[in-house]
Amino acid sequence: MSVRDNANHLLATKLEAVPRRPGVYLFKSQRGDILYIGKAVDLRARVRSYFHRSAQTSPRIQRLAAEIHDVEWIVVDTELDALILENQLIKTYQPRYNVRLKDDKNYPYIKIHWQDPFPKVSVTRRMEQDGARYYGPYGSAWAVRETLDALRKIFPYLTCDRKITGQDTRACLYYDIKRCAGPCIGVVSQEEYRRIVEGLARFLEGDTEGVIAELEAEMWAAAEALQFERAARLRDQILAARMIASQQQVVAQGMTNEDVIALAVDDQVACVQVYFIRRGKLLGRETFFLEGVQDLATVEILTSFLQQFYEEVAQVPDHVVVPTALPDAHLLSEWLSRKRGRTVTLAPPEDERQERLVALAEENAREALRTLAQQWARDQVRQERALAELQQLLRLPTPPARIEGYDISTLQGTSTVGVMVVFVQGVPRKSDYRRFNVRSVQQVLAPDDYTALREVLQRRFRRLVEDTPPDPAAKARRQDQVWKIMPDVVLIDGGRGQLNVAQEVLEAYGLRDSVALVALAKREELLYLPDQEAPLRLPRDSEALKLLQRVRDEAHRFSVYSHRQRRRRQTLQSVLESIPGIGPKRRQALLRHFTSLEAIRQAGVDELARVPGMTRAVAQRLKAALAEGTEAEETHR
Repeated sequence: MSVRDNANHLLATKLEAVPRRPGVYLFKSQRGDILYIGKAVDLRARVRSYFHRSAQTSPRIQRLAAEIHDVEWIVVDTELDALILENQLIKTYQPRYNVRLKDDKNYPYIKIHWQDPFPKVSVTRRMEQDGARYYGPYGSAWAVRETLDALRKIFPYLTCDRKITGQDTRACLYYDIKRCAGPCIGVVSQEEYRRIVEGLARFLEGDTEGVIAELEAEMWAAAEALQFERAARLRDQILAARMIASQQQVVAQGMTNEDVIALAVDDQVACVQVYFIRRGKLLGRETFFLEGVQDLATVEILTSFLQQFYEEVAQVPDHVVVPTALPDAHLLSEWLSRKRGRTVTLAPPEDERQERLVALAEENAREALRTLAQQWARDQVRQERALAELQQLLRLPTPPARIEGYDISTLQGTSTVGVMVVFVQGVPRKSDYRRFNVRSVQQVLAPDDYTALREVLQRRFRRLVEDTPPDPAAKARRQDQVWKIMPDVVLIDGGRGQLNVAQEVLEAYGLRDSVALVALAKREELLYLPDQEAPLRLPRDSEALKLLQRVRDEAHRFSVYSHRQRRRRQTLQSVLESIPGIGPKRRQALLRHFTSLEAIRQAGVDELARVPGMTRAVAQRLKAALAEGTEAEETHR
C-alpha cells in the first residue's frame, strides 16, 4: 500500500522529500509533541517504512503510525554522528514512544573537585566539563552516601566551601571527629591533602591494593619517626580500607575492567542490572528501570539502555559484556571508544566466567522486577482501600479519582509561594503539579497565609469555570487542560480557618456542591469538614488518613522546594543587578543559562562570556564581583 494511502496529503508530500542520507528523524503529533526520535543510515527508507502496512507488524508501530502528523529530520555525515545526535535529542525531549531510562536526569554521581587547589568531594546530579572527576552514576543517593560515609573514614576529605589558607584559628566539627584532614588550620599541606584525595579517587577506580600498600608504608614511616598518633590514625584507616576491600569479590584475573549487563522485561517495565568490575574486582552493582518498553524486542531495549546510560556515565571500561549480540554493536563500540579515548569492546560473553556473571545479573534483574510487581500490587490494594474509605468518609457517590492538595510557603511574607499537587487514583501525578507566585501578600511581620491561600484557590478555580480560549502554543494548551479537570477532593494543609477560606472560594465559583473539601491539621492530625463543627480524629491505622497525609506532606514538600527556588532566584537577580554592565537582558540570559548563584560562581570567565549578550569584559567584572562577595562571606564567618 502506498504512502499516500496511509498518511494525509501534507505528510505524504514531506515523506517524498526525505533524503537518502544518514541522520535523525522526529515524528510529531497533531499538537506538535514529539512522539518518537530515531536514527537511520538511510533516512528515506527508514522513515517511509513506518507507513507501509507490511512494516506495521506490532501494535506499538500501529499506534505510533496512527498518531504521526508531521516529520522532521536532521542530516548528518555518518551513522555515528546520527547515534550521538539521537542520544542528545532523546534526553532533551523524552518522547513517549522511545524507551526511557526512568528518572535518568536524577542519577547521582560522586564529584571530586580536582580543579580546585584543595579539592572537596560532593554529590551531584549533573556532570560538567569543569576539570572535576566524576564517579557513577549510582542507582540512588542513598548508595552514594553509603559509599562516601565508609570512604571518609579512610580519606578525610573536605566538603565545606571555606577558602583554604591554612591560617584559620579553628577547624569544624568534621576535623574533631576525624572526618576531615584539617587543611584549613594547616594540619596538612596542599600536597598532602591532594595525596589523600588522590587515594580516594584510586579507591573508587578499584586500585584498593595499591592504596592500602601506600597507607601501610606511611604508617611504618610515621612509627619509625616516633609519630605514634599519626601512625595509629593510619592504622585505623588501613583497617577500614581492608574491611571495604574484603567486601569486593574477585571475579576476574588480572586487571580486567568491564561492565556486565543483563536485563529482565515484563509488559510495562524493564529492569537492567549493571555489574562494575575494576581490576578484576566486583566494585558494586546498580539497578536501573526502563519505561516505554511495550512490544519491543530485547535487543531494542538493551540498545536504548546502552545509549542512554553511557551518554552520562563517568567512566567507560575496556569491555562491556551484554547478554546477546546486538545489531548496532559495532556502532556502539565505536561510540564508546570515542568517549573513552581507547578501544572499547561490546560483545556477548566470551567465556564461562562472563556467562556466569551475565546469568547472575539476569537473575537479580528478574528478582528486582518481581519485587517491584509485588510492591505495585500491595500499593494498589492499599490505594483502593484508602479511596473506598475516603468515599465513605466524605459521602461521595464514587471513590475519589482526583485529589488536589494545596499549601503555602513563605518567610515573613517574602517570596510567598502556593502550590497545587495532584494525586490520581492515590498516586502522585507530577505533570499536573502547579506553583503560584503569590502577589497579594507583601512583606509583613505576621505572614497572612489566609490571603495567600485565597489568591491561589481563586486563580486555580477561576481557570476551571471561565471559558478561556486555548493558548496557541502546545505547551500552554496542555496546561489549559489541567486547569479544566474538576477535582473530586480538595485537601487544604491547615485547620478550620484555612477550610473556611477554601469554602468561600468554592462557593464564589459555584463549586461548593461539586467538590468535596477537607482540611488536615498537623500535630494532632485532625480532619476538618465543612458541615461538621467538631474535627474528626481518624484511627492512626486508617488508610484514608494515610492517603491524606501523603497528599498533605507532598504539598508541603513541593511548596518548601518552590519557595526556596523562588528565593534563590530573587537573590541571584539582586546580586546580578548590583553589578555594572548587567542589565535586564543580560540578567535574564544568565538566569536562563545557570540555575543558581553557585553555578555562576563556579563558572569560568570563558563560560560566562559565551552566554548570549555577554562580553568578556563584563564576564570578568562579574567574576571579580562574585569573588569579592565570596571572600566577604568567608570573612564574616
